Amino acid sequence: MQSILAFSALAHPVRRQVISLLLLGDRTAGAIAKEFDISRSAVSEHLGVLRHADLVRETKSGRERIYALNAEPLAELRNWLEPFETYWKIHLARLAQQLEDEVK
Repeated sequence: MQSILAFSALAHPVRRQVISLLLLGDRTAGAIAKEFDISRSAVSEHLGVLRHADLVRETKSGRERIYALNAEPLAELRNWLEPFETYWKIHLARLAQQLEDEVK
């Protein structure tokens, strides 16, 4: 179930961009919101989806909320996707070989 939540959360480009921002380090909700041309409440909703999928962790510091990346679910997704990566590498290599053979 957690993998489904992570895939669903990552389906939206804003949430993928938030994850990319957090790769660079922890950020406050306000600092994250400044990176987007959408309302702060919309960014807050996206952060909620990422929290629910356990992709980000939230801590409170006074009145601010600080967000940090939780990479564990991403590692699980990568492990799940790895066989598909191998599959496509093999098939694309075969296609490249066929194209080379046709050009000769």
